[in-house]
Amino acid sequence: MNQQIPGGSTNSNGGVPTSCLTGYVRVVALGDSATYGLGDRVGDHWRGWAAILTEAIGTAHHISFCNLAQSGATVRDVRGTQLGEALDHRPQVASLVVGINDVMRSSWDRSRTRADLLDCVEALTQSGAIVVTVRFHDHSRVLGLPRWLARPMRERIEELNAIYDEVCERFGCIQIDLEDLGIGAQRGYWAIDRLHPSEAGHRLLARNVAEHLNSLGLAFDLPPLAPTGSTADRRESARILLAASVPWLVRRARDLGPRAATRIVHAARNYAATPAPLERA
Repeated sequence: MNQQIPGGSTNSNGGVPTSCLTGYVRVVALGDSATYGLGDRVGDHWRGWAAILTEAIGTAHHISFCNLAQSGATVRDVRGTQLGEALDHRPQVASLVVGINDVMRSSWDRSRTRADLLDCVEALTQSGAIVVTVRFHDHSRVLGLPRWLARPMRERIEELNAIYDEVCERFGCIQIDLEDLGIGAQRGYWAIDRLHPSEAGHRLLARNVAEHLNSLGLAFDLPPLAPTGSTADRRESARILLAASVPWLVRRARDLGPRAATRIVHAARNYAATPAPLERA
């Protein structure tokens, strides 16, 4: 029987496994650049929401964390290269956030994406893991795409969300609705390239997942929402992120159309250099 989780999500495990409350909490993160941590740079590496979450869990529990996410990963990449290693880690909590790279390609295949996501979540839940996933917001609005391109992207994201809804209904997951969370509505939640969350965005997602885990019996202090990086740090992170993101956008020109790619690159390069109000809070 599925247990209702605040916010309408479900979990078929009936709570956090007892082993989480005494020994190691084993967490694995699968997905693409958002989970890899792009947009949240600390020192010489990218951190991201999953690392922020596990750092908070680690204040109250021994923790084993394995982040397998890779920039540019598709659902097929997760199933083919990340899933096996994730299962080897024997996770009690597994996050799976992937699919935007799929919808932004001309090779988008709803049936294949559905089959791959079902296989991934089935394998993770059968191994005993609580699966954390999302419903995506309208990326076309954040990217500022023209209407002629925004409509097909929005329709693909709606198809992807319908797949995630089916997956969560079938297997039970913690599912975070990014539209309801408001992550797509405020500039401060997004990095300079508008493709990846800023530190504030990563922290908001980590905090929300932490609240769900708390409600299931895994007790630890919630991660703080306030960004910790200085203005200089954020500007340097923005420079590094643009250097990584612009080539990716150019490679997507064939799928998105040259006009759209040019628009996005131009917008990213001219994005305000000063921190947004939310980032200064």
